[in-house]
Amino acid sequence: EEAIFLRKKITLLRAFSLLIGSMVGSGIFISPKGVLKNSGSVGFSLVVWFACGILSMFGALCYAELGTRITKSGGHYIYILETLGPLPSFLFLWAEFFAIRPANSAVVSLAFGRYMLEPFFAPCAAPVPAVKLMSLLGYYVVLTLNSWSVTWSARLQMALSIIKLLALALIVVPGMMLLAQGHTENFQDAFDRQSLVLDKLPLAFYAGMFAYSGWFQASFVREELVRPERNIPLAVIVSVITVIVGYMLTNVSYYTVLGTQDVLASPAVAVSFVQRAFKGLISVVPVLVALSCFGTMNGGILTFSRTLFVASREGQWPPLFSMIHIRRHTPLPAVMLMFPLVTAMVCIGDIYHLMNFFSFSRWLFIGLATLGLIVHRHRHPELHSPFKVPLFIPVSFTIICLFTVAMSFYSDPVNISIGCTMVLSGFPVYYLIIHRKMSNFLWTKLSSLFFPLSDYLTHKLQLLLEVVEQEIKTY
Repeated sequence: EEAIFLRKKITLLRAFSLLIGSMVGSGIFISPKGVLKNSGSVGFSLVVWFACGILSMFGALCYAELGTRITKSGGHYIYILETLGPLPSFLFLWAEFFAIRPANSAVVSLAFGRYMLEPFFAPCAAPVPAVKLMSLLGYYVVLTLNSWSVTWSARLQMALSIIKLLALALIVVPGMMLLAQGHTENFQDAFDRQSLVLDKLPLAFYAGMFAYSGWFQASFVREELVRPERNIPLAVIVSVITVIVGYMLTNVSYYTVLGTQDVLASPAVAVSFVQRAFKGLISVVPVLVALSCFGTMNGGILTFSRTLFVASREGQWPPLFSMIHIRRHTPLPAVMLMFPLVTAMVCIGDIYHLMNFFSFSRWLFIGLATLGLIVHRHRHPELHSPFKVPLFIPVSFTIICLFTVAMSFYSDPVNISIGCTMVLSGFPVYYLIIHRKMSNFLWTKLSSLFFPLSDYLTHKLQLLLEVVEQEIKTY
């Protein structure tokens, strides 16, 4: 009875909530340990946190300009496709689907499960099988919600963003009160150079940037944003500044109440903080942290499903995943596609190994996307952009991203090599299937065998899922 397409339901407030909700998640409650471990001291760890915030602001400004130049949804994928071409965009899609996104979702899900169960098992650690079961339960709930309604997903994100800021406030306030009373003993000799190991700094930056990751999420839902030319730059600037201030104060509070050894020894830093600061809220803060992680899961599913949706529309992914539910107006097949890989990674994964595993690929392609902004400016000087950043911002951000990626081979060669192999494995897939470099005879024979079966399965899944192709262009 009505046209089938993705509606513009994400207002400025919802975009702000999406960004806050995606950035403030498990990272600030997990990453302090990783940043401190790889930076070596309290002072250098705070420098890393601030530098990661400034770097995130640079990246967010670059993506804000890309979002006003390129009018399609899809985030990293569509920016690389439109600026650098189909091969690097497919390699990103390949690595994102098989490595980056499921590993990222698994990290956040495991943090959700750990913090959700922590009050019930304190002072002991929660059993690993129970944590993984709770992690999967939370992920499946968010998956179902995103399949059901974009509006309800956005409303949940707004509510959870408020909870996230409340969780940060409960950590910041007691820490600042103790600091004001003169408890500065944990900041003595803050910049101890003897414990600084330069080849570990890229891993410290990975941990810090993981906590800030999410500043790019608005670009994934560009076609569903109300007034995107105005709201994308405004939302990213306000949200990133808010998060930088919140993260710096939170880390100072951690170090004020806990010593460096306590932070390194704690499997859940926020819970250890509450146990030391005020025992009356021991069971409250872990739940707030878990809900914060829940919001990050929600934002991740909401945005990455649009990448698969756009990639399918651009012909680099099976056509089923560019289809929309006829009543719910959600990209149902794209939303549901991730759950097998996330389930597998939650069952077998470890948080810190997963973090290094996907960080290499993520920052490689983010660096390529901002490199694409420089290329796009050069190729289209006549194109008017309502939002434009100084050239040194994309140049410096791109150089730092690619340099950090290169240095990480020395810091964690095993996990980084796995990530690199995952990216490179997309080459034969691209040339054999996407680019169709096979001989015409062989390709014709394979097409006659494969495509009828593919069309049959797509048709049957359409009927089962009640989805059809988008009827109105939104870009």
